[in-house]
Amino acid sequence: MRIVSICPSNTEIIAYLGKTDMLIGVDNYSDYPESVLELPRLGPDLSIDLEKTAELKPDLVLASLSVPGMEKNIEGLKEKQIPYIVLNPQSLEEIAQNIKRVGKAIGYEQLGKDKEKQFLSELNHYKKEAEQKDRNGPSLYWEWWPKPIFTPGGPNWLTEISELAGGYNIYASEKEASVQTDWEDVKNRRPDHICMVWVGVKEEKMNPEIIRKRPGWSELSAVQNNRIHVLEESLYCRPSPRLLEGLKKLKIIMNH
Repeated sequence: MRIVSICPSNTEIIAYLGKTDMLIGVDNYSDYPESVLELPRLGPDLSIDLEKTAELKPDLVLASLSVPGMEKNIEGLKEKQIPYIVLNPQSLEEIAQNIKRVGKAIGYEQLGKDKEKQFLSELNHYKKEAEQKDRNGPSLYWEWWPKPIFTPGGPNWLTEISELAGGYNIYASEKEASVQTDWEDVKNRRPDHICMVWVGVKEEKMNPEIIRKRPGWSELSAVQNNRIHVLEESLYCRPSPRLLEGLKKLKIIMNH
């Protein structure tokens, strides 16, 4: 089966299933595992080159709606009559369901079920650990984008990741998965930790000094105690099984 993935998280689900050899093309941002770097690139995930995609003659395209604006790709796939499925998970539970769904869609139904089980089993291990911890763990502010500020709200997987690591997301009470806010509002919520995970930006391009210079932020305990963490957005901003790798890393950071 010839598969195209037009979103990094979908590529990572294929990798989790151990089926990257079925991939014949990916979007520009898919960078894991390393083997996919040699595949034909089909453009940025928001504006996939559908002509090029059609030329590859895929049996299935794994599309996504995880970023606003991706609808355009799906309309194009429909027009060109290219077979596709759309993934749009918000929670860790939904990521597990997607693992099973992709397994079935690519002709490996049992493998999909087994891998879903494996993911959930690892998740349960973290849940049990979190249940034994103090409920009043440290508060976390996740910065997805600096200007205007975007941060994950209650329905997003990072709220779950925060809790499983023994803390809580300061925007967990918000009903949207992605919340637009401002510097003053973040400051008033007084986070214990600040996690910089700017979408699409490599760690070396993120400078914690920007955070320190924001009006009034120098009085935050996160800033005073040097708890500004520059993290790999690839381990926190993509709804893929690699979030568990990010969770493991976050636990280490928070236990220091």
